[in-house]
Amino acid sequence: MQVYKFGGASIAAPGKMEALLPIITQPAAPLVVVVSAIGKTTNALEVVVNTACKGDKDEARKLAKDIEQQHLDYAKEVLDDMYYKKAATALDVFFTELLWAIDDADASRYDYSYDQIVSMGEIFSTRIFSFYLQQQGYKNEWVDVRDVIRTDDTYRDAKVDLEYSRVQAQKVIGSHLHAGVSVITQGFIGATVDNATVTLGREGSDYSAALLASMLGAEAVTIWKDVEGLQNADPKIFKDTVKIEAITYHEVIEMAYYGAQVIHPKTIKPLQNNNIPLYVKCFLDRNQKGTVIQNEVSSIFYPPLIILKKDQILVQVTTRDFSFITEDNLSNLYRIFHDMKIKINLIQNAAISFVACIDNKEDKVQELIEALGSDYKVFTNENVSLLTIRHFTPEILFDLTKSRYILLEQKTRHTVQVVIK
Repeated sequence: MQVYKFGGASIAAPGKMEALLPIITQPAAPLVVVVSAIGKTTNALEVVVNTACKGDKDEARKLAKDIEQQHLDYAKEVLDDMYYKKAATALDVFFTELLWAIDDADASRYDYSYDQIVSMGEIFSTRIFSFYLQQQGYKNEWVDVRDVIRTDDTYRDAKVDLEYSRVQAQKVIGSHLHAGVSVITQGFIGATVDNATVTLGREGSDYSAALLASMLGAEAVTIWKDVEGLQNADPKIFKDTVKIEAITYHEVIEMAYYGAQVIHPKTIKPLQNNNIPLYVKCFLDRNQKGTVIQNEVSSIFYPPLIILKKDQILVQVTTRDFSFITEDNLSNLYRIFHDMKIKINLIQNAAISFVACIDNKEDKVQELIEALGSDYKVFTNENVSLLTIRHFTPEILFDLTKSRYILLEQKTRHTVQVVIK
């Protein structure tokens, strides 16, 4: 058994969904197919969340109705009359759930509201995809992954209860697989013990696929993308990128930690722990070899691996009484970041100052500055970027920073990181 994961770009238009049929039907054994929201649906639902949390519920409902109609129009293009009616009836339940979530949205619990609304994109897309495959004669069962993946209540970055989820995966999904039936389900989402919907972090569908693969004993996971394989940098940002045919789990988890978007940071661990290879392949041409990620590769030579995280904020705190940034101050600072669930992407401290580069999350940054300001002087540099280069050379570092102002730089034997303006 294998796990296939398809992102939003692979089903962005009805014709693209139809083009996936040969990929799905090629394996002889049943599949677990993890699917993201259609196209830019997640972004559209984020607008709904923000609008509802600002108090304009009527406008949020209008935006939600537009999203509903877009999905119904999409379904009408890929389904015949009989399956369209089935899909419309099934989707209506979840459209109603979306409207309830909008009514319940509140800025005082933004992360909770976010998860109840944004999660619906995956539900809509998988419902349509499942009916489309059934219409084409491909036997499958649609599974609401919220009945499988149990988490804590850390909304927008939930932690998975692995043991409970494993039992549920084998019970709910495994029963279909043993009967020779493929399963269509969602990435990115789960549910708490109280059945509140949660998300696993942006791009969490990859993580979902890896979790299900590890829980079900899959032979491999394949992430189908619109690129020919894993590149040494984002081709949308950097020119002359190089495809990597084979790479180790260790190298990819380093890339993911530094912010590479091709693989979710938490995806690799369950695969490595169970020695499950991960393939990154192109849904536009399934015959291309793609990239394999596994424990060992025959060559350990890599080109420079380049990761650029934009929209960062550099936060510098200085002690008011000129006391050193040693154990007591560091413990206090780490506690503040930990309690606010803010990940530090780069850290450096000197005698009386501490510098951290973090994502610019509007709903958390101001709260962080206020919390730090009670004990420290706080300075910020906004609109900066964090550039990380694994296996760097002086030439590539110079080339990528020559027209930028460097605010901070750190080097190890294999990696250089610079905060640039």
